Parts: sequence; C-alpha cells; structure tokens
Amino acid sequence: AGSGAIATQSFANTSYGPRGLAMLSQGASAQDVLNQLLSDDPEASHRQVGIVDARGSAATFTGGACFDWAGGITGNGFAVQGNILAGEQVRQAMAQTLLAADGDLAARLYAALFAGDRVGGDRRGRQSSAILVVKPNGGYGGFNDRWLDYRVDDDADPVKRLGELIDMHRLYFGKSPESERVKLTGNLLRKMQRLLKKMGYYQGEENGEYDAATRAALETMTGNENFEDRVYLDSGEIDPPVLDFLFQRFGE
Repeated sequence: AGSGAIATQSFANTSYGPRGLAMLSQGASAQDVLNQLLSDDPEASHRQVGIVDARGSAATFTGGACFDWAGGITGNGFAVQGNILAGEQVRQAMAQTLLAADGDLAARLYAALFAGDRVGGDRRGRQSSAILVVKPNGGYGGFNDRWLDYRVDDDADPVKRLGELIDMHRLYFGKSPESERVKLTGNLLRKMQRLLKKMGYYQGEENGEYDAATRAALETMTGNENFEDRVYLDSGEIDPPVLDFLFQRFGE
C-alpha cells in the first residue's frame, strides 16, 4: 500500500520490482504496469502482484496457479493481496481496517496486517511478519530511505511482536510537537534528578533546579539511551513518551 508502490508474492519474479518502479517513475498507471509485467512472463499464472501508482490508482493480480485461498482487492491508494490464506475474510478485514484506521502510513499498514492476522491470516499458521515503509532520507540520520523496516522471522505471534518493534521505533525515532514537550521544573525535575541519581548519572541534591550538574547528567543519560532527538537540553524539556518510558523502565 502507498503511493508508487509495488509488491509481489508467490514465486516472485525478482525483476518485477525494478521494472515496475521504473515504469511508475515515468508516469505509467498501475494497471498499465501490471499488464506489461504479465505480458511477457511465462510464469504469470504463478504470480501475485499489487501495485499503487503516484496518483493513487491501484491494480492487483492473482494467477490461477496460486495456492488457495488466494486473491486481492484494491481501492483508492491501496492494494491488498495474499495467498495460502484462511479465506476471503482476511483480505476483506485488511482492506476495511486500512480504510478506517487513523495515523500515518505505517500505522495504517500495521493495523491492516494485524486485522488480517486476527481473522485467520495464513492458513498454515503463524511464524513471520514484516513491514517496510520508505520515504526520501527517512532512515536514521537521513542516510537512506528506509523510514521503517522491521521483520520477525520466527515467533509464535509474529504480528504482535512486529507491533512491539514498531512501538520501539516510534519511541526512539519519533518526535512530539513542540507544544507537547514537558518542561522539567519543580517536583518533576526533582523526580528526574532522583532517577538520574538511581541510574548513576547524578550525584547532586534533588533541588528541582536545572543547574549545570543536572544538565550534564541529563545529557549523558540521553546519549547513552539514544534519546538525542527527544530531549532538549537548552530548554530543559523532554518529549512525553520518553519521560513515561524512563520512569516506567527505571522507576523513580
């Protein structure tokens, strides 16, 4: 799902992705790309493909040789398909949830994946799950385009575990609006000083003052815990999810 996306399943032809994306980048529609990919593929009956173009038009294909239950569904801005599914209810649950879900693309994709899993998912059972969302310079430090890229290879409840990894991603790589940042003052700052002391970063008094020693301790902790993008040392502020996480994990 998502603008300018192509996904393949079932005896995947590794050339579909590069060829399809090249055609999409030149302005071809999702259906035209799909038709071209399938036209010269002798194994087309084994393919399953979903494509969304930059205009939000979508196309899906399921070859007759794919294993039951197999099928796809499209709508504005999305394509859902799967094979060896528990039944048609899986694709329907995914499509309906994707359309109804709130949040960014990653949140909606995961909600759809979870919904499909909970109504039967893969009829062979559960073992693995994965999610990939890309955007320009979206990766760590802006060095690549992989904004969110996680997989669970062997787990009794892999989709649930995937959700936990996404939650951790949002904790470390998300950012709260400036209006939601919490100012460390008074009793809250004393609690933070107590926490920093417990963690071994601060040896001063729990005086509720954002002094040089407190700032230095907070800076060291922030670096060690990888919260540089969510703690604002100059203003003595912190994003609420990070504050909650620290007190829950390390106590007061």
